[in-house]
Order: sequence, then structure tokens, then C-alpha cells
Amino acid sequence: MWHAISGRKHDVFSGVCVGTSKQKSSIVVQTHVEFQSLTLNDMEEYWATGEPVGKAGAYAIQGIAARYIPCIDGSYSNVVGLPLYETIQLLKALKVLN
Repeated sequence: MWHAISGRKHDVFSGVCVGTSKQKSSIVVQTHVEFQSLTLNDMEEYWATGEPVGKAGAYAIQGIAARYIPCIDGSYSNVVGLPLYETIQLLKALKVLN
């Protein structure tokens, strides 16, 4: 996985759907993530931390992997897991939140 993203940009997509008994709303959030070029040593050291195990994309942007990411375009929380801002906006639109 890390060979595939090394020195490249990739997209992270999350779909969110919220609803009440009367209505529902959904959105797909896209974030562009840029990785620096990684050496085999970079990859082996990161794997040895245990952080990438069980992670979609084999990295945790909120952890050690942040050192390899010079830039993102879009929602940070989308890359972490749940796009919070967009989810809150959906809930507000359905008047579930103020």
C-alpha cells in the first residue's frame, strides 16, 4: 500500500447519510492527500510502530504518518474517519442539531 501512495496524491472518500423518520440527507466527502516520496527505510520504520495495522489506507494521518504528508486539500476529519463538519451540516439541515 505504501509503495502505491509514495510520492503521489490520492483521494479519501466518505459517504455520510443521516435521517429522521420523515427525511434523510446524504453527502460524499472527498479529500486529496499528498504523500512525500518514501524510502524503504521510511516504510519499514513506520510499519514497526504498529500504527498502520488495521487502518484504511495503512496510515493514520492523526499520528506518526503526519510527518510524511506535506499537504491535504479538503476535510482533515474525513481522512481520520468521519467528516465532522459535513456531518454536522447534514444534522443541522434536518433540524436534529441547532
